[in-house]
Amino acid sequence: MLEKSYFEFYDLPVTFQLDESRLKKKFYAFSKEYHPDFYANESQEKQDEVMELSTLNNKAYKVLSDPLKRIEYVLELHEMLTEGDKYTLPQEFLMDMMDVNEALMDMEFDPDPARLMELTSEVDQLEASLFDELKKLTDEFDAKNNSDPNGILLKIKDIWYRQKYLQRIRTSIDKLRNKN
Repeated sequence: MLEKSYFEFYDLPVTFQLDESRLKKKFYAFSKEYHPDFYANESQEKQDEVMELSTLNNKAYKVLSDPLKRIEYVLELHEMLTEGDKYTLPQEFLMDMMDVNEALMDMEFDPDPARLMELTSEVDQLEASLFDELKKLTDEFDAKNNSDPNGILLKIKDIWYRQKYLQRIRTSIDKLRNKN
């Protein structure tokens, strides 16, 4: 079978901000059309093909319906992310995160609920700021009226990696909260 992108499979434009209702409508239509039970009396070849399409439908929906997975997927389609990619985050960001990580490590041995709330607030603000920046960049990319789409994708890639880093911080914060 010809390898299609998830966007092609659903006949949607490659975009960061897609029409969620259109995506869901296509997903449900394909779920019905490619349901394996409807092909139980078909040849094994046809059953295998339908099972492959059903699996593709589920995978595509899972990726495209999740905004962060969709960002990752669009970056992969544009060859901005590759397996084993060793991306280096900006030094300033890493220094800020080092301070947060050190504070979290200290709290493992010496819990400080007030400081934990303060760190949580800092992370919340940073995530909100990144989200705002990401929204502007993805809207700009989707408008397709920019002379440097690769430049925008590189900025989106940077934010994506920062968000992944912050997710790890968020996990550490949650562990500390649950510990106390």
